[in-house]
Amino acid sequence: MKLLIKIVLSIIIVFIFAAAGGLFFLTRGLDSGSKLEVTAVNLSEIRDGVYTGQYDAGRWTNEVSVIIKDHKITKINIVKDITFPKPEWTKEILNKVIEKQSTNIDVVSGATVSSKAYLKAIENALKKGGDQLSLT
Repeated sequence: MKLLIKIVLSIIIVFIFAAAGGLFFLTRGLDSGSKLEVTAVNLSEIRDGVYTGQYDAGRWTNEVSVIIKDHKITKINIVKDITFPKPEWTKEILNKVIEKQSTNIDVVSGATVSSKAYLKAIENALKKGGDQLSLT
């Protein structure tokens, strides 16, 4: 009987630690991600091309490629997605960027940190495009 109690207590302790670790993983970075500043990039300074950008922040780490033609964003592809993507949110945020031709847009309601993570990766890609222009 004592052995059974020890086994049950061990299982409960393992479960508690696993749950605490999972909760930590899911919430780590929420506060800093919601406060993340995303700046607009001047598209008139970016040459035609495909530019990749990343944002590295735990489960919101992602990588995108942004296609520029005639100083306009024509397409954004997800190269590496966040850990728990919601395709409908991803599509909405990417469509907003293409429609407004800017990263200075409203985030998707209910997906603030995910939206900002994508926007930051897009900003980083576009900054590379601007850097390419300034090198010549």
